[in-house]
Amino acid sequence: MPLTNFAGVAAVITGGASGIGLATARALHTKGAYVVLADINTPGLLQAKEQIRQHSPEAHGQLLAITTDVTKESQVWELMRQTSATCGRIDLVVTCAGIGRGGPIDTFTASDMQTMMNINFMGTYHCVQAALPAMRQQQVGHFVFLSSVAGKLGVPSLSAYCASKWAVRGFASALRAELHGTGIGITTVYPGWVDTPMVHQEENALQMANTQVLLTPEQVASEILQAVTGDQRDLTLAPDPDTAFLLEVYKNDPDKAEMMAGTSYHKRLARLSGQQAAQRPQQ
Repeated sequence: MPLTNFAGVAAVITGGASGIGLATARALHTKGAYVVLADINTPGLLQAKEQIRQHSPEAHGQLLAITTDVTKESQVWELMRQTSATCGRIDLVVTCAGIGRGGPIDTFTASDMQTMMNINFMGTYHCVQAALPAMRQQQVGHFVFLSSVAGKLGVPSLSAYCASKWAVRGFASALRAELHGTGIGITTVYPGWVDTPMVHQEENALQMANTQVLLTPEQVASEILQAVTGDQRDLTLAPDPDTAFLLEVYKNDPDKAEMMAGTSYHKRLARLSGQQAAQRPQQ
């Protein structure tokens, strides 16, 4: 059963201190939801809480901020326990906590890969495990998982990020089938590149991937709320025409899409290498 009205809904948002998480929390609070912000960044979390309060001072929904490391199972269970104790239920969980890190696979360490998987995928898994008992008891609830267009396409120089976001995609698909008929829904979000702090930290990798930042967190948040009310399974946001085209090719011919992405990537590598060589001072 979809959530058609957010007034009084108890919503947990991980990664709530910035980016899509903050924008989604702000939108939900404006609509009267009880919002529980979770993030590992305590100062940023408290600042976000104040921003939300100032953005809609007339909103009646409760607003909590709970420092949470989504890679720590015990902390996520405590987050959901506090939400249930305060709000009496858990209606919506939006898993926005995530990191992005790019570079050639040769330079990507096992530790880097494990960190990426722990946050982007295991953080989502922990939220499901901890919130599901309350949702099963209620016989209603909704999860929103943040994947990425990189969870549908193989993006050169973002192999680890792709792996973590494809994991979220596969997890959502299997879980959706498992929860069929329970009243618990799942929306998986596949946005293109969004103007967030994470993306700006990886500008070099984005340049190598030939991607453009065309979405704002507020646009994504608005689309998420509409998708939840419509019980939408797949929310793909790819305003970049090149990405949209590649997604379409991938649906019909994955091998062709991979070859196109690889050819484009190596052409950019050669071009950038030539530019760097031209800029070097002559000996």
